[in-house]
Amino acid sequence: MSHWIHKDQIRDRFSRAMSAMYRQEVPQYGTLLKLVDSVNRRVLDKDPELAEALTQQGELERLNVERHGAIRVGTAEELAMLRRLFAVMGMAPVGYYDLSTAGVPVHSTAFRPVDEVALTRNPFRVFTSLLRLELIEDEALRRQATDILSARDIFTTKARHLIVLAEQQGGLDAAQAEAFVHEALETFRWHQQATVDLATYRALNAEHRLIADVVCFRGPHINHLTPRTLDIDAVQTAMSQAGMTPKAIIEGPPRRRCPILLRQTSFRALEESIAFAGNEPGQHTARFGEIEQRGVALTRKGRALYDELLTAARETNSSTDNTTHQDQLARVFEAFPDDHATLRREGLAFYRYRPVPGVPLPAAHDTESLIAAGALVARPIVYEDFLPVSAAGIFQSNLGDGTRDEYASHSLQAQFEAALGAEVIDELALYEKSQQASLDDALQALGLATP
Repeated sequence: MSHWIHKDQIRDRFSRAMSAMYRQEVPQYGTLLKLVDSVNRRVLDKDPELAEALTQQGELERLNVERHGAIRVGTAEELAMLRRLFAVMGMAPVGYYDLSTAGVPVHSTAFRPVDEVALTRNPFRVFTSLLRLELIEDEALRRQATDILSARDIFTTKARHLIVLAEQQGGLDAAQAEAFVHEALETFRWHQQATVDLATYRALNAEHRLIADVVCFRGPHINHLTPRTLDIDAVQTAMSQAGMTPKAIIEGPPRRRCPILLRQTSFRALEESIAFAGNEPGQHTARFGEIEQRGVALTRKGRALYDELLTAARETNSSTDNTTHQDQLARVFEAFPDDHATLRREGLAFYRYRPVPGVPLPAAHDTESLIAAGALVARPIVYEDFLPVSAAGIFQSNLGDGTRDEYASHSLQAQFEAALGAEVIDELALYEKSQQASLDDALQALGLATP
């Protein structure tokens, strides 16, 4: 029997350690966790059917440990090493996101577990962005930023050693896993001491505030962690009542009977005291608290309809008031079916199938007939990934005013994957595979041939 600690267990330890560190560094995050837990309890008390559905789907148990974090790195070497670090915890790069078209000079992926069992054990994911230095227009400033980044190492020597050891051994034992979590955490820790002088910081900040955040510190401090809520609208209201300043609008689709994809909001980033080179005092704004509400994953057809409606909504909806924004968004999204039976039959969303033994089988053995007879049950597959527009909206709202609307660039997935040292996984292919595998298994359990 292997004495290596399971990757899922290492990921669970790391996510809990990260949460504890962030609560200590950003006390408002602890307040946010309590607020979200209170809202979730009220929702479940009022809706026993939802509580039962979440229990059957294995979602209820993981609700309170659901988190995602976000970091931003500056070089290809940093990104490639992060890929190896996350691999120790069973996390792979899923999806490619180009945020430059929304005015954020990065492209990104999400490191996360990919199979159903691992997601159930702990679904922690980290949205990881690589700075696109070529988007800095001032050539001298671009060279300066490159030199600053090349001089730093965001990983401890022991973390690097343990990553290599895990790759060579095929895992880590208990003592090594504990040391790994401790050392890996240092990469994500906040540093109050900048590595540059105030003048350099101001120059980079003037180009883009995110560039200054990435370049001017020893490491890519975690800029937010995210609890999962069952009612993001209630949390948005409650944040103000709890003394937090929420971002103006909730990003993503409108409130629906059948939630789809991902909705996100946050409290505004904190202005924190830091010291520049020479101990010159100053302020920096980077870290905030985000909240997410996840719905069913959409198929390629469903995403196309979502993108079409979102584009239409953005063309007609310029309100900065959340209530007005959501009302206008909801009207546009009336064209998107809002019941699971229709979403499934029209191939707009992904579902996981489960057999019901003992139910008399109908004459026709197609999926719809089996579901109508009660021999087959379809449960929505939770969307585990991110939306580029929403991610950019969260970033922009916490970078302050004066940010640019877009960069004159295009998606460079091949460039990103070269820096990463691996291809990113197509998230839609994962959902397609999960849905088909569950249907195949269900039909086999019912004694029916796979179509």
